[in-house]
Amino acid sequence: MINRIEKLSLLSEMIAFAQTNENIKSIEYKFLSGVAKQLDISQADFDYLIEHPVTYVHLKSHSERIVQFHRLVLLMNLGKDISNKELVKLHNFGLRMGLSHESINRVLDLMESFPNKVVPPDFLIDIFKIQYN
Repeated sequence: MINRIEKLSLLSEMIAFAQTNENIKSIEYKFLSGVAKQLDISQADFDYLIEHPVTYVHLKSHSERIVQFHRLVLLMNLGKDISNKELVKLHNFGLRMGLSHESINRVLDLMESFPNKVVPPDFLIDIFKIQYN
């Protein structure tokens, strides 16, 4: 299981991903607040992270990195059209996490074929398993 510093880092990374033009949309804020609850991060700490991001901490667990990438994919697809700039940003986040270039591209390519562009978790895991083996 990941520790508090890693959890804060994950959440801070997601906040940075959601912040476009210094704003976080209401739907994104609610999603991020839900993730904070899942990670046992208080609402006060979550709100503090919005203004004061923490330093990125690389997750050791490959499975935790896949889960985090999936969260970012979900966040990116919250009720909006996705720009090429956002796709590049997501791709770069995945690479920084140490995920396979090929797997990231496959997820982003296949995303269009799913309802609401949401890749099911088991499908996403299978994509990364193939590349990990």
